[in-house]
Amino acid sequence: MIERARVIFNEVHVVVAVNSEKNYLFSADERVELMRELVKKWDNVQVHSWNRLIVEYARETDARVLIRGVRNLADFSYEFDLAMMNHGLNPSIETIFFSTEPQYFVLRSSAIKELASFGGDLSSMVPDSVAEALKKRISEHQCG
Repeated sequence: MIERARVIFNEVHVVVAVNSEKNYLFSADERVELMRELVKKWDNVQVHSWNRLIVEYARETDARVLIRGVRNLADFSYEFDLAMMNHGLNPSIETIFFSTEPQYFVLRSSAIKELASFGGDLSSMVPDSVAEALKKRISEHQCG
């Protein structure tokens, strides 16, 4: 999605959500660093973490478009509700939905974590740097 967005828009901000209600495998700083490593080859892509409403980030950075990824109808339903709420909070914000690439259609982070915990091959599912970080973190949790 980022690669597709970066050729459409002059500037793309990847926003790593920080939600205290969620139990992340990687800290916000670690997720930002993983993402920065993945996008470093593109001059028009920036990565930031954010722990407030995305419309507040958009307001602070003068962004007018949010790009959201959808894999299926359930994703679309959830993302559509968020888009309506965000538009209600800030009517100048538009949301564009990008469908996932076909090879990622059925991927869920929980399934990838489970596969990694059993030493499965993640090469077709996540970038190599993410696969390595994931395997290392899971082995730390299993040993610790």
